[in-house]
Order: sequence, then structure tokens, then C-alpha cells
Amino acid sequence: MDYFIGVDVGTTSTKAVLYNKNATVLDQFSEGYSLYRDATGMAEQDPVAIVEAVEKVIHDAAARANLANGKLLAVSFSSANQSVIMLDNNFNPLSRVITWADTRAREVATELKQSPAGQQIYAKTGTPIHPMSPLTKIMWLHKTKPEIVNKTAYFGDIKSYLFYHFFNTFKVDVSIASCTGMMNVNTCDWDEQALGLAKVSRKQLPEIVNGTTQETGLTPTAQANMNIPADTPFIYGAFDGALSNLGVGAIKQNTVAITIGTSAGVRVVTDHPVIDPQQRLFCYAVDKGLWVIGGPLNNGGDVYQWAVEHLVDASAVKNENIDPYTLANQVIAGVPAGAHGLLFHPFLGGERAPLWDANARGSFFGLSQMHTRADMLRAVMEGICMNIATVFQAVRDLVGEPASVTATGGFARAEVWRQMLADVLNCPVNIPNSFESGCLGAITMAMKGLGLIDNYEIITSLIGDISSYQPNQEAVSVYQNYLPLFQQVEGLLTPAYSTIAKLQQQATH
Repeated sequence: MDYFIGVDVGTTSTKAVLYNKNATVLDQFSEGYSLYRDATGMAEQDPVAIVEAVEKVIHDAAARANLANGKLLAVSFSSANQSVIMLDNNFNPLSRVITWADTRAREVATELKQSPAGQQIYAKTGTPIHPMSPLTKIMWLHKTKPEIVNKTAYFGDIKSYLFYHFFNTFKVDVSIASCTGMMNVNTCDWDEQALGLAKVSRKQLPEIVNGTTQETGLTPTAQANMNIPADTPFIYGAFDGALSNLGVGAIKQNTVAITIGTSAGVRVVTDHPVIDPQQRLFCYAVDKGLWVIGGPLNNGGDVYQWAVEHLVDASAVKNENIDPYTLANQVIAGVPAGAHGLLFHPFLGGERAPLWDANARGSFFGLSQMHTRADMLRAVMEGICMNIATVFQAVRDLVGEPASVTATGGFARAEVWRQMLADVLNCPVNIPNSFESGCLGAITMAMKGLGLIDNYEIITSLIGDISSYQPNQEAVSVYQNYLPLFQQVEGLLTPAYSTIAKLQQQATH
């Protein structure tokens, strides 16, 4: 039997999925690490811990495979995007990995966004001006950590750092490069204006390669740690969101992919770059002739988790000996659409799309004495879905009416979530029964890189069973009245977010 290993390098853990050559999942392995939040807005990782985790899961997956009677055809990578790591002349880390979730470049981003240069950069790179963007992170580092920047020979991301460790070569796939805010989406090369703003030269950045590019010839250390043949092809792959689209078969303009995990995302693949004149959405390159348009949302399952912790009756959980999430879903299913006239804006962690405002905060609107904790729970879930619907509408405005939505993530295990999403979007929702879409997308890129397939159409035959949900027209008509109000209130509150964020900051000092 021959094998593939798909590796997904995430924010708090790395996962490896072992597949046979027909893309059937054989096993999976995971290794966690810390996310450091030592200061307000900080979200950093230890690069050495990530290298060790990646090597361990690949080692464990390879040990599970029977390589005595088969071959490891390739290892291919999915990773979180928009990380920054400063490296010295020998590619040793001068900093921890500053992740996408780090918001300390908030003031730099606000200033740039309001300037003509910010609008020009967005139009050329397709990356919204926001603290998550490596462009604004590097600008912030120049202002706040000049002593480290002055020693920095190279600026990389976690994947280019990993590949340097494996192969002594400094390269980055086009999709990760596209997410930096420094790559021109039309030329797929570093943009001189953006480099000028970041005060970096192209010599300090990795070489941009296609995601199907392969490296062979592992360094002796990496080869020993993973215990796999040194000539095993390693494929660069892409960032996790783009690969989730590939992994669920959402590879045409009429299929939107939605992920609701801790955070959330709405994405559609096109055959040409599409820039949003209102700067609500990103436009990133994925592979030759493929771009992904969409919006990432900070607030997904983590907001629901907050609501369950604070709004579910602890004594009921204990008395009925039931999981609190199962109980919450049962409670929500008993409340009608619209939560008796209660709206919730789910911006507990600031927000990326559609607001791109790190100061955004959550709120209930319409709360009265008649409302119960059950109404509030339902309003939270509906608020998450309505926020997704706002980004979904923006995608629809730019690329046209979708035929369907394919949705994945932890939320997809709950029936009430699935139906609510179909109702709020007023669009059929398909849920693949396989949840490992990022790693499946990665190994599909490996198949293409190795010449085993010509295009990504094969993915539709690899996905397996799908559950479909049609919109309930009674609920649809309720949400079509509530969604414009949700957006109106969002617009009214937006000017106040920076003030409340400052007051909260003062209150915590």
C-alpha cells in the first residue's frame, strides 16, 4: 500500500492525517503546543515547539504506515496564515512566531487603513488592512522593537521556517505569500510599494513558489527525527482556509464554503482575482489559475462556548447528567426563529470580516423582561449565523448567486446549527461527513504536484457521504426581517466601539 500524509499546522496544535493513495483516512495524530498571550493583544508561538510537533506527528503517521511493503508518496502541508517570524543570518529565530490572532498592530493598521496608501495596497494585494496582516505587523515591529528588527536578516512565516529546517531552502507558497499584504495579486510577486511601507527588501523575504512545488533531500536532523526516507517529496500546499475549500469540493464559483470552528470563514474559489471595492473581503491566490475570495470571522464556536458556559443552567446539567452543549442545543431547538425579537452581535473578540475592526464588541439588542436564558442562547447562535450571512452577502455581490453552500467545522455535528445556517442564508447547505477537509485539500495538491491528477475535479469523488439541508421557508421569512435590522444596529454601534474598547482597557489596568 502507498501513502500520503497531510499535515495541518494550527494555532494550538498540529495534526497529521495518514491516507492511502485513494485518499481514504487510515489514522490521524495530533500534538499540542502553547499559544502565548503574555500581553494585551499578543498571540505568539514557540517556533521550536512547532518544529518538534510537526516532526512528531509525521514520525507517528509514518510509523503507523507499513513502509516495508509500501511507499510514502508525499507529505503535504496546510497551515494557518499571516504569521511573522524574525530570523538572523543563519535563519535562527530572533522572535517567537507572531500569529494571525495577534492584534498589537491595531494602531498602525488604523492609520494605514485611513490613508490613500492603504487603499492602494488593498487594491493591489487583496489583503484587508488589519492587525492580522504581516504588512502591518512588520510596520508595528519597526516602531516598537527596532533593536530586534535591526538584527533581522529575514522575515518568514511558520511554513517557510519549517521548510528551511527540513531542506535549507527559504521559500513560501503563493497562497501564504498572498496573505501577507505584500504580494501583488495580479503579478503573484512581491509588491514594491508594500515592501517600501514594511521597510523590507525582497532579499529578506522567501522566494514565492506554487503550492504544488515539491522539495526532496531532507536534512539529516529532520530525516532522523521523522524516520522517513530522505527523498520523500514534501509539498508546500497552501493556507488552511483555501485548502478547506479544495477539501470539500468547493472549487467552482457557484459553491461557497463556510467553516465554523473556533472562528469562522466564508470563501469561494474563482479563476481570476476579484477585489471588493468596499474592502470587506480578501482575495488570495491559491494555485495557478485559482483564487479564493472571502472573509474570515473571529467569532464562531468560541462565542457559542462562552454562551453555553454562562447561560446554561448548571443544575440542569448536573441533574440530567447531560453534556452542557447537548442541553444547549435542545433548549435552542425549542425557541422559535428570531428568539422572540432578540438580536446578538457576536463580536466578543473584535472582528475581521465584514467590519475589520479589532475594537468591535458584542451586544444584545432588544432585550426585555420577557426574554429568558433560552432566548439569549438562541440569539447568540443566530447572531453568529447572521454575521456569517453578512459576509456571505458580500461574496454573493461580488461573484454571483451560489447554487449551494458546503459547510464544515465543529458546529456541523449539531442538527440545530445545520438547519439554522440554511435558514439564515436562505440557501441549501451540504455537510460532508468527513471533517478533515484541510488535510484532504493538502494531499490533493500533492497529487497534482506529483502529476497523478491534472486538476482538482477529482476531489468531488473523494469526499464521501454528504448530508443536505434545505431552507425552511417559515424561518427564512423571519430571518429576512431580522437580518437588515442586525446590519443596521451594527452600523449604529460601529462608531462607539473604539470608545468602549479604550474604557475597557482603562478598567483592566
